[in-house]
Amino acid sequence: MKSASETVDRQPAAAGKFYPAAPDKLQQELENIFASAIPKRCNNVRAIICPHAGYIYSGQVAASAFNQIDGNAVYKRIFIIGSSHQVCFEGAAVYCDGDFLMPYGKERVDTVLGKMLVATFPKIFTADRGPHQNEHSLEVQLPLLHHVLKTEYCIVPIVIGTSNPALCREIASALKPYLTPENLFIISSDFSHYPNYADAQKVDAITKEAIVANNPEILLTTLRKSEGKRITHLVTSLCGWTSVLSLLYMTTNNDSLEYSAIDYRNSGDTEYYGEKNGVVGYWGIVISEKSVSDNDFQLSDKDKAALLNIAWESVKSAVLQGKKEKINPDDYSATLKTKCGAFVTLNNKGRLRGCIGRMTGDFPLYKMVQEMAISAALYDYRFHSVRPEELANIDLEISILSPLRKIDDIAEIQIGKHGIYIENGVDSGVFLPQVATDTGWSKEEFLGHCARDKAGLGWSGWKTADIYIFTATILRQ
Repeated sequence: MKSASETVDRQPAAAGKFYPAAPDKLQQELENIFASAIPKRCNNVRAIICPHAGYIYSGQVAASAFNQIDGNAVYKRIFIIGSSHQVCFEGAAVYCDGDFLMPYGKERVDTVLGKMLVATFPKIFTADRGPHQNEHSLEVQLPLLHHVLKTEYCIVPIVIGTSNPALCREIASALKPYLTPENLFIISSDFSHYPNYADAQKVDAITKEAIVANNPEILLTTLRKSEGKRITHLVTSLCGWTSVLSLLYMTTNNDSLEYSAIDYRNSGDTEYYGEKNGVVGYWGIVISEKSVSDNDFQLSDKDKAALLNIAWESVKSAVLQGKKEKINPDDYSATLKTKCGAFVTLNNKGRLRGCIGRMTGDFPLYKMVQEMAISAALYDYRFHSVRPEELANIDLEISILSPLRKIDDIAEIQIGKHGIYIENGVDSGVFLPQVATDTGWSKEEFLGHCARDKAGLGWSGWKTADIYIFTATILRQ
């Protein structure tokens, strides 16, 4: 029996079958498929859906999906999720006992998080290693990930065994808190299995449209309809449908995310090996944060007044009563239900008293403002919590942020209009647009102070860092 402290690394099962087992041949194969793949055209990638067949068949499509990931991005964890091809079981199996051994070395597994998921959701997750032992759908993603991502990362390998949509919804509910910019999700799935070439193209196009609609019920209905058509030799339209469905349950109704279909092929397109009579389809699909222009987001006077009221009442309730006011979403416009970043700043007689915010939003704006207002009053580590007697002197300011846009030339920065976000590896810093005008700094001072004082990169650290700009709609009490 394995002791509690014993580690058991997972041995490769697909090496030499789905991809080359020799490291040098694997590297050459990766270079070949990425050379023929579609280059990067998506930013702020949060998840990808990509195939898991042998690289000779699906490698190009998979590489097209992986190409959309920023190779210099820093991710806390990479969740790799696939549907079991080997065993049927209820729930999902998380590998918790060790790392994944690969021809090129080890892929580090976040066993601590895995064990926590199993302990917290015992009816959903199991630590059973069995479903992972011969499963290829996760393993084939790892060389692609290793090739693209230049920063350190750890993985959370999950094999879904259930075929119950309700249980997929529960899996999604448990994992949704991790669908944040600091993590990446890789969903492993091929598309149609074994129809002829023309039928595969038709079925795969329909399935793809159902997925990019970002609605789990549309996907389930589409799969049922395709099955009902009795297409010759069609065994499944989406072999990893439970994994894709779980992702959709996490992303549906999140208007800040969009699905983009990047590349398609089926095994019949493979030179020398492609049979047309019974093929397997492959789509590469990317889920990213929406690119929204500065002018797409407009607040009415009523919206502005509502946000200021939410912020102020939240501060008062937190300071005076130590509780969070309940908010009725029905009281607010669709604009205030948009997901975007926001900062709340408190000043006491003109001096900073607290400022907390988030660059991107995973919940509605009205809720974001409430949370940031409470945090600015109570949890800014630079200050003690706001005291009741201070409220009479507190002025409040809300900054609602546009999406981040990476720049290559600081000439694009307009002082007074743009805020800046500087990032180099794990170090980052941000200044809101009004900081430059309030201090009277030049552009170089704006960048220098942010790099040195916020990101800890030194005065000139911005010159070798990634720089993003954004605008802010400023509301003042």
